[in-house]
Amino acid sequence: MKFMLTLLSVAALLPAAADDPGLGRLFGERGLQGVMIISSLDGRVEYVHNDAATGIRRPPASTFKIPNTLIALDCGVIKDDREVIPWDGTHYRNAAWNRDQTLASALEVSCVWAYQVLARRVGEKRYREYLKKLHYGNADPGRRVDTFWLEGDLLISPREQVDFLKRLVRRELPFHDDHVDLVRRIMVRERTRRYTLRAKTGSTARMEHQYGWWVGWVRTDAQVWVFATCIEIRDPARDLPQREALTRAALKLKGII
Repeated sequence: MKFMLTLLSVAALLPAAADDPGLGRLFGERGLQGVMIISSLDGRVEYVHNDAATGIRRPPASTFKIPNTLIALDCGVIKDDREVIPWDGTHYRNAAWNRDQTLASALEVSCVWAYQVLARRVGEKRYREYLKKLHYGNADPGRRVDTFWLEGDLLISPREQVDFLKRLVRRELPFHDDHVDLVRRIMVRERTRRYTLRAKTGSTARMEHQYGWWVGWVRTDAQVWVFATCIEIRDPARDLPQREALTRAALKLKGII
């Protein structure tokens, strides 16, 4: 038993076997700390940076707009991506927020106030039911119905992000196909002859320790690759653009895009 414990103690000190040296170089070249998972839909091929931290939960921030859109549609608090969410005239630093929104525009510009309007329509009770049913992170909406995904009540890990997105791609979530199709359509960020990339950013800007997310999937002719990147944000102006740039560099490194 003592020998077994010694082996386990030594193993705990060794680098995670799943850590990919190529991804590690990309993080190192940019001076970034964080986690990345790129996984084939069937899970047979996976590239990981910082495997030991893939289970650490953080607030999903605006990546929660993916399930939040599905929940809002399923509840009927908004009909489709043509229905307008009226702007109340409050001025925000992000000029793209200072106008009426639809689901498509609000997702594209990550408009917090528009999704807060929808959140108040959904309500805490229904969120608790949906989050539990979806097995989404810790499934805790707390008591602040219009900020829980931004300020730390709701938490999810990179590994759980990948699992959720895989279930979305496979249409295994308890939502109508029409609603899933709508979300897939408004998530498209790039479409080429070789691949289609769908993704969503997130940033925990309201918290003392900030993190930036970029999650989504790439569909090629041969495979679907699901990814989740979460990096520490020390200098927002410098680091926030790296969520996408770093992930794209990794997808190119692996020949996916």
